[in-house]
Amino acid sequence: MTRSTSGITLVEVLIAIVMLSIGVLALAGSSAQVTRMIGRGKVETQAALRATRRVELLRAIAASTTPLCQAPSFSSGGPVVSGGLAESWTVSGFGSLRQVRVDVSYRTVYGARSAVLQTVLAC
Repeated sequence: MTRSTSGITLVEVLIAIVMLSIGVLALAGSSAQVTRMIGRGKVETQAALRATRRVELLRAIAASTTPLCQAPSFSSGGPVVSGGLAESWTVSGFGSLRQVRVDVSYRTVYGARSAVLQTVLAC
């Protein structure tokens, strides 16, 4: 009797199915991680944008009076909570330069995180 060597065996089919299953599981696991990273990036972007807006608002308030930086609302404040973001700011210093620090805090599944923006405003 002679054996035919053409075609594939059952063992080869099972090995191919196992390798394909491992690849699909790896792809599913990495897609879940990518989805979490996109969500985290969205929140971090919103926090940075909120901090930038607060600095620009403080800059406009500082420039609204003569002499500069004398407006009563140009001072430390917060927290202001909106959309899951808690925003607080500190204005320090005297004279012609004021240091402004804006902290925007938010919660993640890994705990509390914050975005911090520091700048110096000329008065």
